[in-house]
Formats: sequence, structure tokens, C-alpha cells
Amino acid sequence: MQVRIVTDAPASLRAEALVVPVFSEAALEGAAKGLDGDVDGAIGELLSSGEIKGKSYETALVRAPKKPYTRILVVGLGDAAKFEPYMLARYAGTAVRYLGRRNLKDIAIALPPQAKGNEAACAAFVAEGAIAATLDTTMYQAEPEKTINVASVTISADGFDAKALEGGAARGTAIGEAVNTARRMALTPANHMTPSDMASRAEEIGREVGIKVDVLDEGQMEREGMGSLLGVSRGSDEPAKLIVMTYKGDPSSTEVLALIGKGLTFDSGGISIKPAENMHEMKYDMSGGAGVIAAMSAIGKLKPSINVIGVVPASENLPGPRAMKPGDILRAMNGKTIEVINTDAEGRLILADALCYAKKLGATKIIDAATLTGACVVALGHAASAAIGNNDEFVQYFLRTVKPTGERYWQMPLFEDYTTAVKSEIADLKNSAGRAAGSLTAAAFLKAFVGETPWIHLDVAGTAYLDTESAWQAKGPTGTPVRAFVAMTEALAKNDFKPATPAPNGAKAKATAASSS
Repeated sequence: MQVRIVTDAPASLRAEALVVPVFSEAALEGAAKGLDGDVDGAIGELLSSGEIKGKSYETALVRAPKKPYTRILVVGLGDAAKFEPYMLARYAGTAVRYLGRRNLKDIAIALPPQAKGNEAACAAFVAEGAIAATLDTTMYQAEPEKTINVASVTISADGFDAKALEGGAARGTAIGEAVNTARRMALTPANHMTPSDMASRAEEIGREVGIKVDVLDEGQMEREGMGSLLGVSRGSDEPAKLIVMTYKGDPSSTEVLALIGKGLTFDSGGISIKPAENMHEMKYDMSGGAGVIAAMSAIGKLKPSINVIGVVPASENLPGPRAMKPGDILRAMNGKTIEVINTDAEGRLILADALCYAKKLGATKIIDAATLTGACVVALGHAASAAIGNNDEFVQYFLRTVKPTGERYWQMPLFEDYTTAVKSEIADLKNSAGRAAGSLTAAAFLKAFVGETPWIHLDVAGTAYLDTESAWQAKGPTGTPVRAFVAMTEALAKNDFKPATPAPNGAKAKATAASSS
């Protein structure tokens, strides 16, 4: 999709449809007010009659056959007092899905007056949302029924800073494309997205954006002592891969941000096999890894001044004749031994060695993302992802940084009780402590592999894919946590994270029950 900025007023834009926003319980303003007279008060009539009330992402179509735009799509943005720029991604996405399904290919979008002074962010969200909306789940249908056909989106800069809009649109385009990259990877079935396929996709993206990509095979992993990751892959004929993407945006710095994502291309549960119902959704268990690869593609385009490594342990978890069994003992790269209690608690096993390897590569800050536990879905549903870390200042910085993206994260505690719960009687650790606080004991397990390096674990089990569609996006993968990864990378590139406690050496993990949205 092409996203462009023009200085023309909305009324003069030539497009198959013009999209304008309205707020609930408010008088018409901006483009909606200016255009209302051109269509004989039809926009105001929609609101006064109650046909729409301006609620978030409501839509109504007004015909304007004698105008250069021929149609006006009115989209609600809810309460004006609660407006935030990220809502424009959903506004634009709603428009693209509504109009694209009606075979329109060229649309124009008007910004609300609230975008004044914050043009770069607002244009970025419009571009991101418009591009993300073009993805649907019909990629394997011979005759798809619900294709989105919009190919061009024009944003009117009339009354706004055009240069800021241009820069924002370019950034939003990179993020929107990255979000869709992650979603397409997750949608791809496991027979077409093996660990080797995932590694090949990372290599392809690396070539496209100029990022170095190394892929460790099982022989190399064995020499590194990655018995935890290799233990998971034993049941499958598909060899495991460890994907490492390296971006050097600041060669003079020793600071390295590591983004790590769980790449379970299919998870049957192994010997501790999952129920058959909905097991097909376990192709999505590599969403964290797809998020890392996609975020690195955006980072390669946006070129922030920071060093970043993306690490994705990719594996299948199947109950083959060589599969790990409950009671087995694995040894991770850092020498810690792990008692396997449940082979379906495999994500933390592959992440353990990935965390160790990131530290070996010099990571000074680490963020991992994984569809790790069903317990997180029980705790937070599909409304938010869990954020858990060993450095409270780093977690709070993360929450402040990513809130404007529209991705929701909620801090959960990492009390010492959870660390005690994952101690084994015959090994250093056990990979499952039972149902109670399952998301937090999983995080406590991972903490054993990061030491004092500031680290955040994101459990995206409830947000990486959704069972229902919305006005602005198709059902299925959401692209979480691509936006958060990119936002953190850009923020840290500004070097504005100044922890009061020493980091990474000597940092004291502060468990807390404080929360933020």
C-alpha cells in the first residue's frame, strides 16, 4: 500500500472515498464540519438522527456523486476528551477494511483537529493502521471472499505540518509492514513454517534491510551446551534453529538491547500432549519469535542509533520416539540443570538457552516475548499482556514507553516465592510448578538465566492472536509485540533510561505488585 501526504483541503481531494472522523456527544469540527455543507448537512443528520452516535469506530457512508471524492465515510472516534493518537490506527484500519471490502482502491483520510501539534505520531498511526488492515486470513483460499483492495491512502495535510506528517507516515509504514510480516508468519501453517522456514524468512528480511543474520544449527547449539533448547526439539524430525539478527546502529557503544522471542513453530505439548480441541492454533506459538524478526525488519528501516540483537530459538515440540519425557534432566547453556515436570512447559526451556546466548553476545538489556502460559490468559484475558521483570525501574520505563503504541501491558510481581516454587529436589530447577501463579513461576524460571542484566518478560499468550475480528483488523494474529519492541528500541536509542540503581552489574531486582496499563 502507498501512503502519501498532500496539502490539498479535504473537499478538493480526488479519491473513491474520503474518510472523516466525528466524536460522540460533540459538535462537528474539522473536516466533518467543513464538508457537511457540501453534502447538504448529511453528516450532521447522521448524528442528530441517531443513525450513528460517534462511538468508537462506528461507520456510516454518505454518497457525494458530484464531488471529487464521490463518497464520505464517517467514522466515530468516541469521547473527544479521551482521544489518544493510537486511536487513529484503528480509525484508519476501520476505514480501509470497510471500504476495501467494497472494492475501493483509492481513499483519502482526514485528520481530526486534535492531531495539530502532534502530526508525526498521528500520521504514523494512520499509516500503520491502514497497512495493518489490508491483511486478512484468506491467503490459502483459491477464491477468497473477503479481500481488502485498498492500494493507496492519501492523508490531507491542510491545516497541519506537512513535513511532520511525511516523517510520521514513513515511520508508520515501516511499523505497519512489520506488523503484517509478523502476522503472516504466524498465519502460515506449521508444515510451511518449520524452524528452517522461520530461519530462511529471517535471512530474507536481513538481506532486505541490511541486517546480519546468523543461524545456529543443532551441532553448533550442542557445542554451546544448549541442552535445554535441544531437549525440546528431540521429538521432531525438523531440526531446531537458533536465529540471531544483529543490527549495529551505534558501533561506538557497548550497550546492546536483546529482543528474544519464542519460536515454537508447532506445540503439541510433547509427551504431555495437549487436548485435540483447538490444537491447530498452536501454529501461533511462534508469535513471539515472529515479533522479533518483524521488529528487526522495522529497526533496519528506521535506523535508530542503538545496537540491537534479535534472538529466536525455533523448534517443534512433538511426541516422537526420541522426545524428552517427564522426569528427564536437561542442562542449559549456563550449566543449570532442569527437571522436566511437564513437556508442555517447553517455551521456557528454549528461551532459557536463548537468554544465555544473548548474554554471551553482550546484551546489556533484555526483553523477551512469548505465548508462554495459559495462566496469563486466565489472569488478564485478551485485554493485555503481562510484563514481568527483575528491575522495576526498567519495567516502569517500558510501561511508559509502550503505552502510546496502543499495545497494553500490565506489570505483574516477581516475588521470591515464585523462585522458590521452581526449585527442584534433584536438579537446580524444574520447568513447571503447577497451576498456581503459572505465569509468574514461568517468569521466575526464566529469571535464572539472565542474572542481574535488566530484563523484562512479556507473556503475550492472550494478545498475540484473537478469536474474533474487529472493525480494524481481521481475526487471528495481531502483531503483538512488534510495536512495543520498536518503541523501546527508539526510546533507548535516545539514551533516556537512567536507572537509579547500577545496571547491569549490581542491580537489585525489586519485586513489586505495582501495575500500569
